[in-house]
Amino acid sequence: MSMPTALAAQSASGHKSSIRLLFASSAGTVIEWYDFAVFAVCAALVFNTVFFPGANPLTGLIAALATQAVGFVARPLGGWFFGVLGDRVGRKKSLVLSLFLMGGSTVAMGLLPTYAQAGIIAPVLLLLLRLLQGFAVGGESTGALVMIAESLPANRRGLWTGFPMIGGPAGNVLATAAVGGVIGLVGIEGFIAWAWRVPFLASILLISVGIWVRRKVEESPAFIEIQEKKGDVVKTPLREALAEHPGNMLRVLLVKAGESALFYLFSTFFIVLATVYLKAPREAALNALFFGSLVEVAAILLAGALADRIGRRPVTILGLVGGIAAGFHLFTLAEGATASELVIATLLTLICHGIIVGGMSAYFTELFPARLRYTAMSTAYSVAAVLGGALAPIIGTWLLEGFGTPMAVGIYAAVMAVPAILVMVTTPETRGRDLPR
Repeated sequence: MSMPTALAAQSASGHKSSIRLLFASSAGTVIEWYDFAVFAVCAALVFNTVFFPGANPLTGLIAALATQAVGFVARPLGGWFFGVLGDRVGRKKSLVLSLFLMGGSTVAMGLLPTYAQAGIIAPVLLLLLRLLQGFAVGGESTGALVMIAESLPANRRGLWTGFPMIGGPAGNVLATAAVGGVIGLVGIEGFIAWAWRVPFLASILLISVGIWVRRKVEESPAFIEIQEKKGDVVKTPLREALAEHPGNMLRVLLVKAGESALFYLFSTFFIVLATVYLKAPREAALNALFFGSLVEVAAILLAGALADRIGRRPVTILGLVGGIAAGFHLFTLAEGATASELVIATLLTLICHGIIVGGMSAYFTELFPARLRYTAMSTAYSVAAVLGGALAPIIGTWLLEGFGTPMAVGIYAAVMAVPAILVMVTTPETRGRDLPR
């Protein structure tokens, strides 16, 4: 084989490997967040009836949302576990294992007895499986980010790291499509009675595809280099991360907490707002979330590409400020809002959220050295998800009930976003920076 032919073959092989990695990372995060989103949608729509029927409607709804929040409580432990596993054994093995755990717990939810069938055992089992879900997702997004950032060309890192981050909105798209499709086939009564199980059981097909593609990707070059230098493998990565990079971990925590609060107010709580306060049909709320999430997928990738051109800081700040403004628009909708008004409000909020994600994703990976990167990111990221995502729908529901106006929720969203804005205003720009080794 001539030299030009060999180089062309090598380039084609590298191109295929890059595409495979992007697909595997994106598919894996989409599947895991589909599982998470199906639970969130069902918690807002039916779990108060299926698992908490003895409570009054508001208490049952808060109990169902609290069960959703419990999944976030396990995320820091999962973030630590998968982060350490990824830094000591390999990014690939960590990501495959997280997908196994998430898939198993989600399918098991589809087989659970209801409260009417098993009494208190039913919500207890739901709680335990939700804890497993949260543990599994703890290292998912950050692990996929690390793999992408360490494996693909640096000049387009903002765009590349956007691919695994489409998991949240794309998972919402699949989840709302699945739930909406089942409701369309059997009606809301049939969905509440038994068909809510179908979206959970369908996860087994997605998980099988995800595991298959993930097992075919190559390990991160940065981790291979660490393995070759035996002394670089850290025995206690979390301890060293906290000792050497506390400031950067705090930056990740504050930015992620603000982003996460906005995401769950604009998605899970949106279902509650639309159906309970605005009196919109369930189908209208699901359709709005579907279209908003679909557009957000494109917004994340476009924002990531923009972050490669003008920097991580201005893009993330734009998304956060826009998210506050879009949130106030959403939370000032009047009762009886039309389906088109719901769609417009959701498009605005989720596009702004997508801009935040597109800006922050590469930024996080550029703060830590390879030997600690997975652990430091996953730990800070997961704790932030508890502070932001776990509590946001519950606090939003409580504020809505206590003050009688969604404006209180808009103020809460702004309060959560301001610390993230301050971090990005005062942090050094990382665009063009080589990943720390």
